[in-house]
Amino acid sequence: MRTYFAHSLVLTYALPAPVLRPLVPPGLDLDTYRAGEHDVEYGFVAAALVDTRSLRPAGLPARLGRDFLLTGYRVFTRFRTPGGRTMRGLRILRSDTDTRLMRWGGNLLTRYNYRLAHIGSRVTDGTLEFRVDSGDGHADLEVAADLRTAPAPLPPHSPFADARAARRFAGPLPYTFEYEPQTRSVIVVKAFRTQWDPQPVSVDVRRLTFFDHGPLAGTDPVLANAFHVADVDYGWHRGVRRTQSGGVR
Repeated sequence: MRTYFAHSLVLTYALPAPVLRPLVPPGLDLDTYRAGEHDVEYGFVAAALVDTRSLRPAGLPARLGRDFLLTGYRVFTRFRTPGGRTMRGLRILRSDTDTRLMRWGGNLLTRYNYRLAHIGSRVTDGTLEFRVDSGDGHADLEVAADLRTAPAPLPPHSPFADARAARRFAGPLPYTFEYEPQTRSVIVVKAFRTQWDPQPVSVDVRRLTFFDHGPLAGTDPVLANAFHVADVDYGWHRGVRRTQSGGVR
């Protein structure tokens, strides 16, 4: 698949590692960061909002693609191969889209399990806004990002020591992972992209319901960073099925 990111805004939230480990399937490890005087181990969940243009199967011209607004929630994970290589990527928790076509086509071709939502996006006077009204109310999100002040400082209570540490957790990462229980396999999807230079931005998160429902209900996530990219050619290779120990099936 290929597309063009007009805008991608990713909010990364920190939670104690033990809270997130139950969301990580066999074969994957939680990607963590230690911080503070008490050496607290954190895991991270990314809330990504993407304005895609000309999304289409690779090989088709851009004029045959369609424009979609996509949102997704992912947990940062690692996957080790038998040769000792470590892949850093995101494990899918939830995906939403603004059109029935993308929900049907995305679920036919991917393991993203898209749901239908009302999603709006606009840029006004240097402010990028997204609003998501999910069908079940479990992934509503309203956020405004100030693009004029980038690069912005880290959020006030971020566990990261500095911008360099925060950038390691600036999604999306090179890989997306999903577990296939019927074959006990990990599906690995590698992305490719150009001109990748995410900029830290200040955000005003006015509404976010994802952490009020499901396995993370009652948790206290902390906004750790927020990154924005624009005008990027982006794509995904065909998924590869691997064993839990990393070998290619």
